[in-house]
Amino acid sequence: MLNKLSTSNDPGLGRLCDFARDSVYPAPAFPGVERIEAHFAGRAYARHRHDTYAVGVTMQGVQSFWYRGQEHVSRPGQIIILHPDEVHDGGAGTEQPLLYRMAYIEPWLLQAALGSNDVLPFVGDPVVTDHELRQSLRLILVEIEASLSQLVADQFISELGDGLSRHAGQSGQSRIAIDRPALHRAREFIDSHAFSPIGSSDLEGISGVDRYSFTRQFKALFGTSPHRYQIMRRLSVGRRLVGAGEPISDVAALTGFTDQSHFHRHFIRTYGITPGRWKRLATA
Repeated sequence: MLNKLSTSNDPGLGRLCDFARDSVYPAPAFPGVERIEAHFAGRAYARHRHDTYAVGVTMQGVQSFWYRGQEHVSRPGQIIILHPDEVHDGGAGTEQPLLYRMAYIEPWLLQAALGSNDVLPFVGDPVVTDHELRQSLRLILVEIEASLSQLVADQFISELGDGLSRHAGQSGQSRIAIDRPALHRAREFIDSHAFSPIGSSDLEGISGVDRYSFTRQFKALFGTSPHRYQIMRRLSVGRRLVGAGEPISDVAALTGFTDQSHFHRHFIRTYGITPGRWKRLATA
């Protein structure tokens, strides 16, 4: 594997072999950061959305995707930046297969790195060419098979926050008062009760913030609603279990979904593919 991100004149990092079929390689997990390498021919994902930032690099082929009402393309060496909760799809834009690496970063990590009450950085152009930001992505995407150390993750998150703020023109964004300790107490409660029913009264009691103000503050700090945050925690565990070969019906019950069809609908809505297809890709 080459130790650099690709450019149009350099194949860059990647698995230096011929892919026989579509595949997804999930990297070792790290709290708040998910990394994948993916190879696709044709359209890969239906329209869906994440509750995380999606930041990555196209390494081979052309990546074509719909985002905020327009079609966009990313070529080798270019960086893709997708804001939390924004609907998008994706796939190969030409007959050449697509190879890319992507990191999914939970918004609360960026908020902690930015150290302010600014709203989350919103980058208007989802495709950028930025050598400095690409060097930051190297920290976590070059050796994708390796586990992240805390120091490397901290450096990456800090540099990513600076890069996103730079592209977003952060100084011109609006502000909202955020009770950080209260919001983090509530987030930890959701994390520890992700598979159980949680009501607004529970979150009001934990945070001490009324439910309407709580929802606004939660969205500003974590990039999504409390309900969707809980659903994503369930799906995150569910996807790992499905990828490990567990029966989908068992996973749906274990992770707190009403039934398999309920799990199936949320899985497609979030990841753009069915649990069954993810299982095949993860074991390809």
